[in-house]
Amino acid sequence: MLVLTRRPKQQIMIGDDVVINIVEVNGENVRIAIDAPRSVKVYRGEVYKVIKEENRKAAAPVDAIDLSTALPK
Repeated sequence: MLVLTRRPKQQIMIGDDVVINIVEVNGENVRIAIDAPRSVKVYRGEVYKVIKEENRKAAAPVDAIDLSTALPK
């Protein structure tokens, strides 16, 4: 992990296409602006974890279902 110290109005570059701008530092809160191509998905960490878990659940195998019990006789 790379740990950097930045001040407001300074930037961090990730590759050639992603720029992280430090907008404001207020106590323990840091406001950032991310400039990235539309093809790069940017999520907050807690949102990304939920998305990954939901995708994992959706891809999980489903138990065999006996369709004959679901059809009317």
